[in-house]
Parts: sequence; structure tokens; C-alpha cells
Amino acid sequence: MRAQLPSLTGVLLALGLAAPLAVQAAGCVEPAPDPNNTYDAERTYSKQVRRYPFIHIASAAVPSNVRVVRDQTYVRYGSRCLKLDLYLPAQAPRGGTPVVVLVHGGGWNAGYRSEFVPMALRLAQRGYAAATISYRLAGEAGYPAAVDDTRAAVRWVRRHAERHGIDPQRIALAGGSAGAQVAGLAALTADLHGFDPHARDGTVSSAVQAIVNVDGTVDFTTEESRRHDNEPGKPPSPAAVWLGGRYAEKRAVWHAASPINYVRRGMPPILFIGSSQARFQSGRDEMVTRMAARGAVARVVLLPDTPHSFWLFDPWLQPTVDATVGFLDENLGR
Repeated sequence: MRAQLPSLTGVLLALGLAAPLAVQAAGCVEPAPDPNNTYDAERTYSKQVRRYPFIHIASAAVPSNVRVVRDQTYVRYGSRCLKLDLYLPAQAPRGGTPVVVLVHGGGWNAGYRSEFVPMALRLAQRGYAAATISYRLAGEAGYPAAVDDTRAAVRWVRRHAERHGIDPQRIALAGGSAGAQVAGLAALTADLHGFDPHARDGTVSSAVQAIVNVDGTVDFTTEESRRHDNEPGKPPSPAAVWLGGRYAEKRAVWHAASPINYVRRGMPPILFIGSSQARFQSGRDEMVTRMAARGAVARVVLLPDTPHSFWLFDPWLQPTVDATVGFLDENLGR
């Protein structure tokens, strides 16, 4: 997918000076469908099935033991509403259900929250609530808007926990690809003044108790991560589009957006679930080493001979869910 620089409309919208073509619904303005947003399970399947003929798109059919609460507005920017869907076990345990907030991928400029519906359903069947969220993509608002949106989603889940039978003290953030980077950064900078613009807004925290990184960038600044940004004659990489410029132009931003730079004592534990694609593992081993030196918990699960976006498909979704549930059982104390 070719990265595109944000349009003038996207820049103006990010500044609150313009609105895209849209439809009005219940006081919320929805952006018009973006024809460049082509990252979804069906298109990814068509690219991967030749090499992996045994795969199939993971089912999004809702089973009888899962309850769904759709289209919940979790944050508003003027008339622009961002929404999430909740997937809940039909029978909530006493004390509330732990919850995983799922952040979709798509190179920061594409993707849909429906990406994580199959995983959300399977988590709910295993006793975890799950929230799939939409957030502002790069064409609408660049870095750090998606990170701010993700923290807002965590705050919404915590604020509405009792209504939905959720335990507000057992929240995990998880994401795939670009969503993993966004989730990790949101989690590691939660409630930190200077990073979290809403940290002083009230008593509702955006802190989480665990992180699941599914094949996502942890360090934008490694040579491997920057290789696709430095090819002469090629347009800016998706990362450069989101971060507002190439590495040579925005070094401080590329460093600030890298989750590896926020390793510290007392940070949430992280599960890394990785494909066999080296590009998406860049920086992970160094981050694990830094975490170990600071007494933080890190686990790594690698799925051999897998493409990026493996979590969209069976047979790979199930081991992804199994690893996630095992990690969360251990670290959220179900």
C-alpha cells in the first residue's frame, strides 16, 4: 500500500478548522468512507493465500455465549465521535470481568476496528471482555492523536465498567501492527503529565495492568525500522506520514513515539507475539533486555513461518488467543 501525505483537509481537520464530507447521525459527524483505506481481512487474505493456501479468514459470527454492545461513543471532538464495540461473556463473574482494549492495525493510515472482532469473540468465550476501538487515522490527524484516542478509550471503559460488569482494575491494552505500537505507547505513557494531555482532567486513570503487542513496532529508530523510509525516490513511509516527516526531519518525534524509550520499573508486563517477519521484530529483543534489567515482566511468543497480519486468519488466531489468555491469566490475577 502506498503511503500518502495528509491532505490539506486532513490537516485543517486536525486543527479543528474544517470537516470532511460526512453524514450526520445522532449529533455525530462521520467522515465519508476513505477509498484509500484498503486494509482489511479480505484484501489481506487475497495477498497471502497463494503462499499459505491452508488459511481462512477467522470467523466474526457471534456465538450464543457472547453478548455484544455496539457503537458506543467513547470520545467526542466537537461533532466528531469515535466509537467502540464491547464483546462480553454472557455470564459475568462476581467482581467483574477483566477487559482487553484492542487497537487495530493498518500502518496508522488505514484499518478498521472489525479487524479484531474474531479475537474479541474468542476472548469473551474465555472469560475476558474485549473492546474494539476506532481511532483517528493519519489522514485525519497525525501523531499523537491515535495515542490520545486510545487512552480516551481506556478511560471510557473504566468509567463505564460497573454498567457492563467489567473490573476497572484489570484492563489490558493490545494491538496488532501499528495498533500494537499505539497501544504500547498509550500504556507506557498513561497518566504521565507532558505525554497524556488529559491526565489532569479528572480522577479517571488511563493506566492499564498489561500490554499485548502483536507484531508491532517498538523502536522506530533502528536501522531495520528506517530502511523503508530511506529509499531514494520513494514516497514517505506510513510511519513518516503519521509522524509528520522522515526520520532525518523529525528525529525527536521518532524517538518520542518509540515505546522502547519508556521502559521503567513498575511498568505493565508485556507479551510480544511475533510473526516470522524480521522487520516487525526490530528493537524487541533490546526492549526485553531493558525490561529485565528493571525487573519488568516480558514474554515472547513467536509463530514460525507466519506473515504479518497472521492474527486475521486461522489457524494462527487460536494460538494468538491462547498465548494472550495464558499471559493475562498470570498477570491480571483472574
